[in-house]
Amino acid sequence: MRVAGGGGGRGGWWRRADTQRAEAQAARDAAQQAFYELDSAQREVELAVETIRAAEDDRTARQALTDFQQLAGRVNEVSVEYLAALDAHDLEDQELDAATANQARRTLEQAKQKLIGTQSELTGFLARLQPLIQHAEAQLIRVTPAVERAKRALLGATTALETVRAAGLKADDLAARLAELAPELTKLNEGAGRHGVAPTLKRAEDVALRAEAIRVSAEQRPEKAREIDRRVGSLRTRIEALETKSGTVEPALSELRRRFSLACWQDLQHVPEQATEAVTAARAKLAEAVRARDEQRWPDATGAIGTVRALLESADESVAAVHGRLRQLNEVAHDPHKEIERARFAIRDAQRLAMSGRQTPDPRHAAPLDAAVARLDRAVAALEEAGRHPDYWHFLTELTAVRETAAEVVTLIRGIHH
Repeated sequence: MRVAGGGGGRGGWWRRADTQRAEAQAARDAAQQAFYELDSAQREVELAVETIRAAEDDRTARQALTDFQQLAGRVNEVSVEYLAALDAHDLEDQELDAATANQARRTLEQAKQKLIGTQSELTGFLARLQPLIQHAEAQLIRVTPAVERAKRALLGATTALETVRAAGLKADDLAARLAELAPELTKLNEGAGRHGVAPTLKRAEDVALRAEAIRVSAEQRPEKAREIDRRVGSLRTRIEALETKSGTVEPALSELRRRFSLACWQDLQHVPEQATEAVTAARAKLAEAVRARDEQRWPDATGAIGTVRALLESADESVAAVHGRLRQLNEVAHDPHKEIERARFAIRDAQRLAMSGRQTPDPRHAAPLDAAVARLDRAVAALEEAGRHPDYWHFLTELTAVRETAAEVVTLIRGIHH
């Protein structure tokens, strides 16, 4: 009766239940701390696996993910057990008896041990992942600078494109090429975590190269336009000059016809017509170049300009040939002996070199020089026998050939000595 109803007995049971409840609460707090630490460890491992998945090849990432998923399953199991133990009893209930409190304490301690054990597995797994994590992080470090380079290149291309348009030039093709990079930029912004490190690095390099090519092309366009404008202006001036010079061809030809034989000028009689045709063709081709420049067909513009230059050079040479022929024929008609002496000097110079240090000349040198002497003699004789209208042009052509033969022998001798 004293135990059941006395004040001392009631106090003893109460204190025992209170102590058990306090121990159960302490076990609950310890289990709760273990649960928090397990959750933190799981988050850390999950981040590590995500890092590996982003940076490593598929096989390595899949293996790490598979191992982590197995661990995550155990984490879920012990977490469920812990939450069930936590919800099984209200440890704040003042009427909680000692036996129930003791049972709650044991259940929570068991849950805590499982939580701690699973955390140890996570910690060990994370330690084993460290080499992969370090490699992955080293890979990821490369991503940000590569993406920034790509973005800077895109900005440079955009700025250059705006400059082209501000200069009044079309740039639709460049704008289309730049627009093609927009989806790639979106993927770069989504990051390596979604697309992987290697693909992201490759994409960033590709975007940077393509954007840089657009920038260079855009920056060249105003300069190309200016260069073509300069060349068009220069060629327009040359066409006008050729037209002026063409007017002097007919008088020169008239003098050639009047004073010299047909053989001296017959190959030049079509020069006036050729010069006129060249001026007309050059003007038409230059207009094509201007149209191509305005339409930014740079290769076409450059090709047309090249054609104009070739037309003008050919026509200039033909016009110059008429005046040069008249000058040469005037000089030789006035003093043919000057050309004769030039040819003889060239032969004698070659002959001296051929005999240098020798008693007899090398046949390879002597034969062409003897032939040159004979050719010179024939040309002089033909000139003397021609009468009032000698073929001075044939005479000049022959003497030029004689000098060329002498020069060839000199070159041959010097080449052997060297």
